[in-house]
Amino acid sequence: MGELREKMLRRMELRNYSKKTIKLYLYHMEKYVRRYGKSPDGLGKKEIEEYLHELILDKLSGSAMAQAYSALKFFYCDCLEKPWELDKIPRPKTEKRLPVVLSPMEVKQILLEVKNKKYLTVLMIIYSAGLRLSEALRLKTKDIDSARMSIRIEQAKGKKDRYSVLSEVMLNKLRNYYKQYKPVTWLFPGKEDNPLCSSTIQKVFIGAKKKRASKNRQPFIHYVTALQPIY
Repeated sequence: MGELREKMLRRMELRNYSKKTIKLYLYHMEKYVRRYGKSPDGLGKKEIEEYLHELILDKLSGSAMAQAYSALKFFYCDCLEKPWELDKIPRPKTEKRLPVVLSPMEVKQILLEVKNKKYLTVLMIIYSAGLRLSEALRLKTKDIDSARMSIRIEQAKGKKDRYSVLSEVMLNKLRNYYKQYKPVTWLFPGKEDNPLCSSTIQKVFIGAKKKRASKNRQPFIHYVTALQPIY
C-alpha cells in the first residue's frame, strides 16, 4: 500500500485507536490488497462486496468479518474520503457467548498447579484485583501503593487511569515475589526490559487447567457403572 498505508496509519493514530485495532485494520487491508494485486484506491464497490462475500464463504468468524468490514470502511471513508456505498450490506454480527466464570474454589485449584512463582503471582493479582491480563503485565513497581493498599492501572480500557484494591494477602505475595525476582521497572519483566509476554501467561493458565481437569476426571468405568440399570 505504500503511502496509502502510512496515511491510514496516521489517521488511526490521530483518532487514538488502540495498537491492537491498528494492527488488525492494517492486516485486513493488506489481505484485501493482496487479493486483487492492485492499489486499493483503484478498487471500489464491486471488489469490496466480492471480497466480503469470499470471507463469508471461507467461514470467517463473525468478529473477524466485522473487523474486515470496519477496516475497509475506515480506509475508504476516512483515508480516501469517499462515500461508503455498501450500507445495504449490514455489518456482520459478532457471536455473543457467555463467559465461563470460574468459582473461587476452581481458581484456587488451578493456581495450585502453577509452580513458577512469577507466573503464579501474575495470575493471582489478576483474580485478586480484577485486572485484565494486559493490565497486569504492564504494571510497574511504582504502581503498587502499600500505604494506600491500592494498585494504579495506567491507561486502562478507554485510555483512562484507574485504581484497584490491593488485599493484604496479595501484598504479602508481592513482597515474597519481589525478594526473589527484584524487578526494577516492570513488575513482571520479560526479555530485554519488556513486560512479560501475554501468550506465556495464557499458555501457563491453559496448562494448569488441563492438569487440574485430568486430576478431577473420574475413570470411565465409573460412568459406565452409574448408567447400568439396577435390577
